[in-house]
Amino acid sequence: MISITIIGSGNVAQHLIKAISKTTILEVTQVYVRNIDSVSHLIDYDKITNDISKLKNADLYIISVSDDAIQTVSKSLFFSNKLVAHTSGSVAMEELSDNNRKAVLYPLQTLSKKKEVDFTTVPLCIEAQNEADLQLLTEVAQNLSDHVYNVDSEQRKSLHVAAVFVSNFVNHLYKIGSDICIEHKVPFEILKPLILETAKKVQIMEPNEAQTGPAKRNDTSTINKHLAILTDENQKDIYKILTKSIIDNGKKL
Repeated sequence: MISITIIGSGNVAQHLIKAISKTTILEVTQVYVRNIDSVSHLIDYDKITNDISKLKNADLYIISVSDDAIQTVSKSLFFSNKLVAHTSGSVAMEELSDNNRKAVLYPLQTLSKKKEVDFTTVPLCIEAQNEADLQLLTEVAQNLSDHVYNVDSEQRKSLHVAAVFVSNFVNHLYKIGSDICIEHKVPFEILKPLILETAKKVQIMEPNEAQTGPAKRNDTSTINKHLAILTDENQKDIYKILTKSIIDNGKKL
């Protein structure tokens, strides 16, 4: 068995605890959290601690906390020469403390505590300082997911930016679409089949090939009608920026 300690109780930490518990090769030895009750529904109380000085020996320690806390937490670990990985997409591996061997295990997926996910489908981006640690991390990752990638810190930062565009920004556009529906008293439900079909198309087509709509056609009449409907100036600005981007992209082809 490969013993793993999870440090943190957020979305990623909780999904990791669940995913590890479903394997036969990996074991959560301990979870460090500030509030013991935050993960007591996932793991036995005797495996949870809120005292970082009481962390037990493990093959791998995974720091799964907010980006701005990673460095502080890694420096607070009292041991040395252990394999310590963080789960961030935007923090370089080198930002971990030099007291221990450094690694990254980054799940590239939107994860929420209340939404179950098949972790075997989640792409895991891994990085380590030496070949032996990379082999161990690869074994851990392959027991959690069917999609494991060796990605260095610079590549991972670029992936994180791309992920913000295709997930966080897109979800905000869903919110704007929902607000427009509410304002004009039409159900957002009507748009859900369109959302699903758009997501399906990008699985089999390049995004550029899948692009449709008035901006793609440079249909200024429809674009102006849309702008006239929008009452929120922020929504108008977003509409204009995205429309210009799509039109400009068409000119490059």
